[in-house]
Amino acid sequence: MKVVILGKGAMLANLIRGAMLAGAEIAGVFRYENLMYPSWQLFFYDFFHPSPELTLIKKHNIYDIHCKSANSEQFKKLILKLNPNVILVGTWREKIKKEIINLPPLGMINAHPSLLPKYRGPNPYIQTIWHGEEKSGVTFHLMSDNFDEGPILAQAKVDILEGDTSKELKNKTVFTARILCAELLEKLKLGFVVPIPQDESKASYFSNVKPEDMTLDFRGETAREIYAHVRAFYPFLPTYIQFEDDFYITNPYKTTITCDTAEPGKIVQNDKTSLSIAAKDSIVIRFEGLKKYSMFRKFNI
Repeated sequence: MKVVILGKGAMLANLIRGAMLAGAEIAGVFRYENLMYPSWQLFFYDFFHPSPELTLIKKHNIYDIHCKSANSEQFKKLILKLNPNVILVGTWREKIKKEIINLPPLGMINAHPSLLPKYRGPNPYIQTIWHGEEKSGVTFHLMSDNFDEGPILAQAKVDILEGDTSKELKNKTVFTARILCAELLEKLKLGFVVPIPQDESKASYFSNVKPEDMTLDFRGETAREIYAHVRAFYPFLPTYIQFEDDFYITNPYKTTITCDTAEPGKIVQNDKTSLSIAAKDSIVIRFEGLKKYSMFRKFNI
């Protein structure tokens, strides 16, 4: 089994390791950073701050693909030359054309970090925790014309524990993806995989969060919803508490739901590094380890 892998970050690294576990030949890896930075900038970034996935690529002498786009004629010619059985994709925001998807005999397979068809979209780590789910997962599916909508080839669940942030969920999910990737490639080699169409009646899609979503709403969310909100956004984006003219950035590991009650929105305790505020359901939630900002900072999401 010969594979080419496209992706970014921890998911890419774990797809590489999964392919290795299956004994697959990795014909090349195309990092998403090639689309983000000019070649000269990427060279210096890789030299001074090599990512774990780049270190893995170099350690195992894997071909590091450099193209301007997965839809480029250059990439198309390269795939025809490398002739992989399948292309694996993990964390890739570029919409890939059908002619590229159809190049490998087994097509392109995407690793999406949710239990599809639920939580389609760019960041299911945030959305699953934010919406109070107790389970998430990873789904390997055939890529189609639309994001996250192709037939399912393999799927595994991941537990979301009470104190998990998106950091913990992501770590568990990408490791699960590594194991599932190895199993899937072994089954594909033996021809044991039957694609299962996604049930559109159970589908949900969430787009990128907006800047205003980063500010907590104590009169609009219950204590448990706020606790989930803070955990969901970490470490990708901060959540803020607005108090008078200041903003305080929260720490999910120092946020607790208390047994106290008060009028929704009321600040019942305030000192230099902590606040206790009543939520929509009158339950007080305590925030410790706060960092104060005198001016709200805008983030590109």
